[in-house]
Amino acid sequence: LRAALLIQRWYRATMARIEMRRRYSLNIFQSIEYADEQAQLQLSNFFTFMMDQFSQPSTGKDKSQKSSFSLAEFERRIDVPDSYYGPRLKFPLTAADANALLEAFKNEELLHARYVLQLLHETRRVLKEMPNITYLSTSYSKEITVCGDLHGKLDDLLMIFYKNGLPSEKNPYVFNGDFVDRGDNSMEILIILFAFLLIYPNDLHLNRGNHEDYIMNNLPKIGSDFKKFISQVHGKVILYLLEDVFSWLPLATVVDSKVLILHGGISDTTDLDFLNLFERSKVRDHIHVGLLLCCGQHFTACPHLLACALAQTLDILWSDPRNQRGCIPNKLRGGGCYFGPDITAKLFERYNLKLLIRSHECKQDGYEIVHGGKVITIFSASNYYEDGSNRGAYIKLNPDLSPRFIQYQVSRNTCRQNLQERVNTVEGAALKALREKIYANKTDLMEAFINKDLTGSGKLSVSDWAEAMESVLQLELPWRTLRSQLVRSSADGRIEYTSCFCDLNIEKPVEEQVQSSLVETVCKYRKDLEMIFNFIDKDQSGLISLEEFHHTWKLFCAHVGVETDDEAIDKLANTIDYNKDGNIDFSEFLGAFHVVHKLDRKAS
Repeated sequence: LRAALLIQRWYRATMARIEMRRRYSLNIFQSIEYADEQAQLQLSNFFTFMMDQFSQPSTGKDKSQKSSFSLAEFERRIDVPDSYYGPRLKFPLTAADANALLEAFKNEELLHARYVLQLLHETRRVLKEMPNITYLSTSYSKEITVCGDLHGKLDDLLMIFYKNGLPSEKNPYVFNGDFVDRGDNSMEILIILFAFLLIYPNDLHLNRGNHEDYIMNNLPKIGSDFKKFISQVHGKVILYLLEDVFSWLPLATVVDSKVLILHGGISDTTDLDFLNLFERSKVRDHIHVGLLLCCGQHFTACPHLLACALAQTLDILWSDPRNQRGCIPNKLRGGGCYFGPDITAKLFERYNLKLLIRSHECKQDGYEIVHGGKVITIFSASNYYEDGSNRGAYIKLNPDLSPRFIQYQVSRNTCRQNLQERVNTVEGAALKALREKIYANKTDLMEAFINKDLTGSGKLSVSDWAEAMESVLQLELPWRTLRSQLVRSSADGRIEYTSCFCDLNIEKPVEEQVQSSLVETVCKYRKDLEMIFNFIDKDQSGLISLEEFHHTWKLFCAHVGVETDDEAIDKLANTIDYNKDGNIDFSEFLGAFHVVHKLDRKAS
């Protein structure tokens, strides 16, 4: 008996340590993801300006084409060659067409541009007829399946269909937003979901997520997905069309007047009656202004009703539940709010609701139940951060509205690993991402460390080191727990703070010709720089021509109110073009940005 107790104690302690490592690894991934989203939102006004100038037609002729470009013109301009061996769609679509798409994408085949454009046009037409909130009813002959974030992970969607069956009149689905971004198959998922929507408009339902947005869905990534399906000639038109489709996606779904399904969450001002009144597509052009409000930036526009619609939409797309009472701004994400159990109870009492199903957050088991069983988070993208990081799940709702959870994990590698090996893989990836974040903020961190190191010893107490880390990175991580993984401690227990920058194995995110001195800036601004580069690179050639650069800088100078002349812009372009080939590649572009960043730092 004594031996059995020792074994049991050892087993419980070992499993507790493994569980702790799994939890803080997921916490690291989430904190970095939310910090990146917040930084992206804070630059959204600049990205919106770039989007207007480079991703949509800007001339009078183009604008008229954009508004009157009919389906017949698409068919006339884009021929399907005899050599094309992929699916050939005929509208209206049938279940056979959807099956053909599934088989083609399983085999990594592509859908011809003509059919992609037709599909998007038809989807927009159907979505325009739908209300902001969709009302559904269950019956004893069928259950409703609710899926969470997919984030471009086609294998997860195929797994759901394999386990649960394809959408049909007898097998209805609700997909709760964030179909795109992060994964490699955003376009394939959109095409499949839109096809089933056209075939079964009363049985497949799509809610909008915060990533169904031309800023947040990482336009360069979506753009690169599009390049698999369409030619460069139609790139601007297709991106504009997809942006419009996103803006017409419904905001929420209500099942049997008892279950509210939406992507993010609610707030203390959520009004479901009001949500059905405004035209949701008009909120699109103002949503980033609202996000700037959440980030604390100045805002002076917006009539009262539009402001209310904007606030409601942001809360639905961006909010997260918390255990504490009340409703406070969601500063970690930079949009929406945190809502407590009292806010949930208030909304349930007002609308006689029983359950709130939302997504928006990666959960280790694919789902989580909070607020006394009233709020469920469902997340359907397994291995979201790293192989083995989390399961995916979906919900089956029967007529009694009792949720049943089905979990899965799509993996070609981790199935052969034991639990300890899987946790090691996830933990290693999380710590690598965190070290990259630390290295990218090296200058600011060193300043914070030195300010606390009054004696210049190169050491800090654990509490001072943790405070400095949080003050700069603002990731809300358990720094004391993580210190053994990030820094060395001296014999007296103090932290040798410069050790957190040592022995970091960070891959250079660009070609080898980028000097090592640029790595910190590249790591810190890589995502933003890549997005800006793709905006300017209108023909998606991977190069910015001097003409494109000249046009960009004239617009930029006009936008910020700086006077300049053509000669000065041309001189700047030639200076950036280090190899003098008449184009600016990504490496040269990053180098130029680094110089600007250094000057900005000196000026500040």
